Amino acid sequence: MKPMKRVISAALTLVASLVATGTLAFAESPTQSISINGKVQDYGPLAPLIGTWKSASATGVDVAPGQTGSAVGKGGKAVSPFYEIIKITPSIPDTNNSAESLISVLYHQSIYRTSNHHWFHDQIGYLTYDKTNNLVYSTSCIPRSVCFVAEGRPGKTMRMTTRSQGVAQAQYMVHNDSTNSVEISLTVSGDTLKYEYTTHLFVYGKRFDHTDRDTLVKVTK
Repeated sequence: MKPMKRVISAALTLVASLVATGTLAFAESPTQSISINGKVQDYGPLAPLIGTWKSASATGVDVAPGQTGSAVGKGGKAVSPFYEIIKITPSIPDTNNSAESLISVLYHQSIYRTSNHHWFHDQIGYLTYDKTNNLVYSTSCIPRSVCFVAEGRPGKTMRMTTRSQGVAQAQYMVHNDSTNSVEISLTVSGDTLKYEYTTHLFVYGKRFDHTDRDTLVKVTK
């Protein structure tokens, strides 16, 4: 087994064990004194998100369009319980047009099926706080050649939606499994993170609302 495969295998075994046994060590409160390029940064409403999060007792549920030959049939509602790890780290401050003041956190989301512990979804992106306009943006990409930007107001619960030109996707996806819009609800309370994603698709000749939701706990800051 190659070194990278050994690392991935060990990580999957550890995650499965943690979820199965419910052994989760809670983190301290997020730091408010993160320094980048010699200056302490203010992450505003994004500060509580910084850290590593894991599903609380495999609470995730994915409702996706069934594939040809699946138990629910092509385009049916395929329901898959899952657990996941989301790692959120500080990123650099930035400006747009010499006026817009931005601060971001980078996230990496890895999702595993509860039934067989297979890694079946991977997603990366940024959550960005726009101090000037008091907005939060979610800029995300998945390996199926789809990226999107959703936006909304900051707060303990942040509801973000895609707007005009908020979705970018390959031509294959446009014609076969197009994403029309995305809605996100994200709530942080102490060491608990809850989210709901709804991706409005047009697939197999009809509309389908692909939904994901989970409750996670912070295990490291």
